[in-house]
Amino acid sequence: MEVVYEDNHIIVVNKTVSEIVQGDKTGDTPLSETVKQYLKEKYAKPGNVFLGVVHRLDRPVSGLVMFAKTGKALERLNEMFRKGEVKKTYWAIVRQRPELEEAELVNYLVRNEKQNKSYAYDKEVKNAKKAVLHYRLIGCSQNYFLLEVDLKTGRHHQIRCQLAKMGCPIKGDLKYGFPRSNPDGGISLHARRVRFVHPVSKALIDLTAPLPDDGLWRCFEGIGLE
Repeated sequence: MEVVYEDNHIIVVNKTVSEIVQGDKTGDTPLSETVKQYLKEKYAKPGNVFLGVVHRLDRPVSGLVMFAKTGKALERLNEMFRKGEVKKTYWAIVRQRPELEEAELVNYLVRNEKQNKSYAYDKEVKNAKKAVLHYRLIGCSQNYFLLEVDLKTGRHHQIRCQLAKMGCPIKGDLKYGFPRSNPDGGISLHARRVRFVHPVSKALIDLTAPLPDDGLWRCFEGIGLE
């Protein structure tokens, strides 16, 4: 487990592909329990360790995940996420070059619980939720393109679904139309950066996650964040 940031109230870790943030029907050990064990050992805490989950990443996605170490931080972070005060930036690798190098995507997403999949529509339909993101093309390799994505809303599989809708499914994402899986079973979507005002100290926190240790990601290591 790679800790990117930690203080008395918050801990942020760099999640790897295949890790689950919270427990599910698979019975696999979730990242939340790994972090609890880390805190228990680091601080020699007796009994149960408090850890609040404030947001999640899909299992095949890598990058920054934030947890609250105190009840005060959990309550305030939940409110900040609800109000959109936590700015999250993702990097996605796609094979198709987008028609526009930069644009805002607005779709209406309907979630299918049985399929664990969302469907994007151009106009509002029954049970749909409005989904908004901004993307820009920031890099390219011989065969792939790197998109930087800023989420304006937080919907189920939003980035995966909206990029696929515009003809740019994420590398490895079989569920949303990419033809082949990645060797590690994940998809090439990385929660690269998070920016927020600390819920207790009020300091500006700006964190960047190291890229996965993968040959294709290494092609884009020299690209910075503004």
